[in-house]
Amino acid sequence: MTIRIKARSGESAEQLMRRFKKMCEKEGLTKDVKRRLYYEKPSEKRQRALRKSVKRVAALDALSGKFGPARQAEAARQSKTRRR
Repeated sequence: MTIRIKARSGESAEQLMRRFKKMCEKEGLTKDVKRRLYYEKPSEKRQRALRKSVKRVAALDALSGKFGPARQAEAARQSKTRRR
């Protein structure tokens, strides 16, 4: 994850630093550094990943109605009709 920035002609140091900061955020470097600042137990890491997954599924469900409980109910209805 090497980030290299070349100064453009006429670019000030502030603009260069702003571009560097945006690239670091885009690469997820700042989040990674903050996350690694303290030790996180494996169980806490799994819980965080699970919460993130549940949140993502809920957002997709709200947008399309094809994920989560609505999808499970639809799948159950389809499986009942297939048996006949």
